[in-house]
Amino acid sequence: RATSNHKVKETVALELSYVNSNLQLLKEELEELNSSVDVYQNESESISVPMIPLGLKETKELDLLGPLKDFISEHYGEEGVLFEKEIKEFMELRQAMRTPSRNEAGLELLMEYYNQLYFLDSRFFPPTKTLGVFFHWYDSLTGVPSHQRALAFEKGSVLFNLGALHTQIGARQDRASLPGLNQAIDAFQKAAGAFNYLKENFSNAPSLDMSAASLTMLVRLMVAQVQECVFEKMTLLRAQNDFLARLQLAQEAARVEDVYSLVHQTMSQPHVKDYVPFSWTTMVQVKSEHFKALSHYFAAIALCDCPAPSDAELLEQEKAFLQFHVTMPEGPSLRVLLQDPEERRKLGKAHLKKAIMKHEEAMRIHGLCKILRKMDILQEVLSFAHKRSLSKYSEIDHEEDFFETGEAPDIHRDAFHVSPSSQGPLSVFSAKNKWYPARRVHLVRGENGFGFTLRGDSPVLIAGVIPGGCAAEAGLKEGDYIISVNGKDCKWSKHAEVVQLLKSTGKEGVDIGVITLQGSECPKAVDRKAAVMSSGSGMLKSNKENSRKSLMNSKSASTLLVWGKKSKRSKKSTYSGVPFTAVGDNEAMY
Repeated sequence: RATSNHKVKETVALELSYVNSNLQLLKEELEELNSSVDVYQNESESISVPMIPLGLKETKELDLLGPLKDFISEHYGEEGVLFEKEIKEFMELRQAMRTPSRNEAGLELLMEYYNQLYFLDSRFFPPTKTLGVFFHWYDSLTGVPSHQRALAFEKGSVLFNLGALHTQIGARQDRASLPGLNQAIDAFQKAAGAFNYLKENFSNAPSLDMSAASLTMLVRLMVAQVQECVFEKMTLLRAQNDFLARLQLAQEAARVEDVYSLVHQTMSQPHVKDYVPFSWTTMVQVKSEHFKALSHYFAAIALCDCPAPSDAELLEQEKAFLQFHVTMPEGPSLRVLLQDPEERRKLGKAHLKKAIMKHEEAMRIHGLCKILRKMDILQEVLSFAHKRSLSKYSEIDHEEDFFETGEAPDIHRDAFHVSPSSQGPLSVFSAKNKWYPARRVHLVRGENGFGFTLRGDSPVLIAGVIPGGCAAEAGLKEGDYIISVNGKDCKWSKHAEVVQLLKSTGKEGVDIGVITLQGSECPKAVDRKAAVMSSGSGMLKSNKENSRKSLMNSKSASTLLVWGKKSKRSKKSTYSGVPFTAVGDNEAMY
């Protein structure tokens, strides 16, 4: 613009092209360093799809000794030198917080520093004046530096690192085991809670990683990784040779595909697309295609490997299959389809054909990213799933098949097993509660009844067991929840409905399914209520004072999900995992 000389313009354009080229190379190198998805993966020999962890934001050293001493002298009229020891201890805490360990101790360290920032904000950062101190933080993905005088930027960056550390802890869990899966689910849920809280309570952040668009993407990514872990958990817990279990796996895989598809759409938005690493976008797209392929694979083996239903099973399988596909498959009626092995094979073959296509698409997309190509374990997972589908297709393909394989309809992501009627009320059946495996107990009514006391609705609680009675001898315990009676789901059943089911049993007895929440000792109601009031008042006090000690004792890192200012404390108090809403005032002996 400053010259009309064409030679000068050409020279400047050439120099700028060199600069842009170098910047692009630097950007790619930074992306490979800061967004590496294989750094925090677990080191076990089991094969599982890698998760996407997030790197921590880095910060410069900060000298607060002088500014805080001056403020104490000026504002409080006291000698600042008297507080040098406390200020140095705070600075040492900040220095330690810059490099937290990748475990629970690191989470507690970050929480401890955040809690100290609360006191710092209230005592040394008046709204009308600043200390003249700049807080410097680097973007977690690009490394671009940002700085602000506002302490809110420091708080937000610490909370961001808390969420990022949870992603690293979740990614390194051994997801081939149930404890590892539970820990991964817990970590990714807490990461989602941290990023969501940050999005709702900290605005105008100077760095891109803390913008509303980026945080929305991170929340959705964490939710998708939780859903993936839920699918893996189902594969561990459910019987693989059962028709309904395989349909449920297919629908859960479709749900995972759906959430990853949403993450990919979010990453493709204008304000996010140029910021998110290409390896992340590619990984999410690969997973979307991979899980869509798995949904069709499990649909195929449900149809081809499971025998035709008996008359007793037909109605239940027909009901399940009715809501399995997005659109009904062409051909005979559902009843004929489920009972005719040849029709089942045809539809299964169509599902396998689609599965193979999606596997190949996932492998093609994977090959486009240099960083992902270096991850042997991801290539191994995709290759194994592809070969498994090809092998199954060859097994059911007959030489005399002259029909053209049709187009398999997509699988409905809203799996029937996650409806409210099967999951139960959130007061009990939620991620925050842990329970022992469900037990089935056979009871025969004695002269004095079953020998237990029932309370509440949805689900009904066994509030007391008579020593030496039928219930006690069968293994029922105080605090058990009744989830089924003779195979009928009772998680949402009212008190009277469960009683009617129990009374309708004959001399042969009744099969009762129960679960026990971990730690539910179910003490007397008066003691329980007093304990709740006591613990509740203590919690309110700790929230008010933001006490470091009480937060540490209550596993402070895990309280992040309920920090939102917009959230309200639930009126459904709990004690030892037993919700008060599940216990009514009326109590009856049976």
